[in-house]
Amino acid sequence: MAIAHEFNYAKPASLAEAIKLLSKPGAMALAGGTDLISLISENALKPRLLVDIKGLAGLNKIAFKNNILAVGALATFNDLRESDAVAKKFPVIREMTGWVASNGIRNRATMVGNLCSAVPCCDSGPVLQVYDASIQVAGPKGKRSIPLTSWFLGPRRTALKKGEVATGLSIPLPKKKHAACFVKLRRYKGEDLAQASVTVMALAGNEYRVSFGSVAPAPIRGFEVEMLLNGKTLTNDLIKQAVGLVPKIISPITDIRSSKEYRMHMVRVMLERGLKAAAERLEGEGPEYREELI
Repeated sequence: MAIAHEFNYAKPASLAEAIKLLSKPGAMALAGGTDLISLISENALKPRLLVDIKGLAGLNKIAFKNNILAVGALATFNDLRESDAVAKKFPVIREMTGWVASNGIRNRATMVGNLCSAVPCCDSGPVLQVYDASIQVAGPKGKRSIPLTSWFLGPRRTALKKGEVATGLSIPLPKKKHAACFVKLRRYKGEDLAQASVTVMALAGNEYRVSFGSVAPAPIRGFEVEMLLNGKTLTNDLIKQAVGLVPKIISPITDIRSSKEYRMHMVRVMLERGLKAAAERLEGEGPEYREELI
């Protein structure tokens, strides 16, 4: 993997030093690097300075306390897969991590980095949206928390400001009994970027949360579907109505992985199956987590 231009490299010893370095022109943070290095090698990004934050203390932790899962910026996808708290309390997050790239990539790639890359097909975005997650950020003006619904500004664009670095995630556990389902469409069996994805969370009391990935400029919540479903008993007719809303919510494109028409059709299928699977899981039935639905 050749890199065609030069840049400087720094490995700060503290978060404060990292913020100071990231305030310089052309500076970019390096964590897992699985997206960043590829983009640099393709000349899609040309940083002047790479600020390696991998050694910063405390940013690799995963902790569940007061019904909130805290995920540090350096926690990898495999760290999440091996976490007992994630497996027991957030099984759909564990389900999603199993679909991310290969085992080798999951050993290095971070969930926070996946969100910072802000590609429309990122797997983390739609799943975390149904949990109403927030990203923790530190910068020259202090710390702040950014709701994931406000994080994505477009393809590869986030709400992160100059000099800021994402330090972790806060993922609240829903207060109600709930179950969820992540459905990912790929071109073949194995490791692949999503052609489309649908995440559905079913909560006690006929409440639903829905999100979509790879079918809009950024991961998107399906608020229109949620408004239709919430408070109603899930029936085949209601699911049909929900599926009918899909063209009003998503805006797929044609690219190397799929046509927009195929994405539109498959999202309808995925939403139907995802709604049924999440509702069944809520009742202790239905497909096991990680079981493919398409």
